[in-house]
Amino acid sequence: MKFKKSEKFTESSGSMNSVVQWFVEGYNGSALMIKVKEILFEKKGLQHIQIFETESFGKMLVLDGKIQLTERDEVMYHEMLVHVPLFMIDGPSKILVIGGGDGGSVREILKHEPDEVIMVEIDREVVEACQMHIGIDGGALKDNRVTVLFEDGIEFVRTSKEKFDVIIVDGTDPNPVSKNLIAEEFYRYCSKIANLFATQSQSPFVQDQYFIELIQNAQRGFNFYSVYINYVPTYPLGLWSYLLASNSELNPNYDEIKRRWEERNIETKHYNPELHMASFALPQWLKRRLGEI
Repeated sequence: MKFKKSEKFTESSGSMNSVVQWFVEGYNGSALMIKVKEILFEKKGLQHIQIFETESFGKMLVLDGKIQLTERDEVMYHEMLVHVPLFMIDGPSKILVIGGGDGGSVREILKHEPDEVIMVEIDREVVEACQMHIGIDGGALKDNRVTVLFEDGIEFVRTSKEKFDVIIVDGTDPNPVSKNLIAEEFYRYCSKIANLFATQSQSPFVQDQYFIELIQNAQRGFNFYSVYINYVPTYPLGLWSYLLASNSELNPNYDEIKRRWEERNIETKHYNPELHMASFALPQWLKRRLGEI
């Protein structure tokens, strides 16, 4: 269950009581509550878009009642989604992003100095709202190397004649807008136009069915896959997962990753080569779950 509106609760401080607003996101009998200072933007269109100014996390983007980012911890998500695949290869020059309307993924991709980035986002209003009220892209979406297309991602990869070094899917939780991005046919189309693919794969701890469905469908589209994990405080219970997929074997090599990191001289706030390698070390319960697929 997801609460789609901020809720008002009475907060006690000494002998004083005051009514404050909280945004509440619930999942499987638990919830995250974030104190809201004001609602900066709200509109219902293709998706229900809300942007809040929060007490502790800065600006926060919510789509259909689900937190997509906060200014405070978005780097933990975007840097791991982008830098893990891009440091796996030499000279990434042409990158496709599916989703990513807030611009955070494109911002991180441009640090690798690619020749071209194409971003395919189905919801123009998300891009416009984020540009106006959040701006975490830092101007990346206006860079002359970046092309932004407003269309359905699965239709783009189905019909594309172009080849990409990497495809990165920066999508939302599955909803009527994004559900095609975990379909088996989507991965099959992607495998024909890129040899390396990366996507966020939700929480394997509290979103198990989505996680398993994504892994199973990706297996049918690519020959090899690998799961890695990270911590994002404002995502469901903090534990977050990502999927790498390829038609070639995936063998992260620390020396090669560190060499690329030093050559590209990229500044990050969260990612580093040590964390890159450590993120592929999975807890035993998750290894068993993947072994059951």
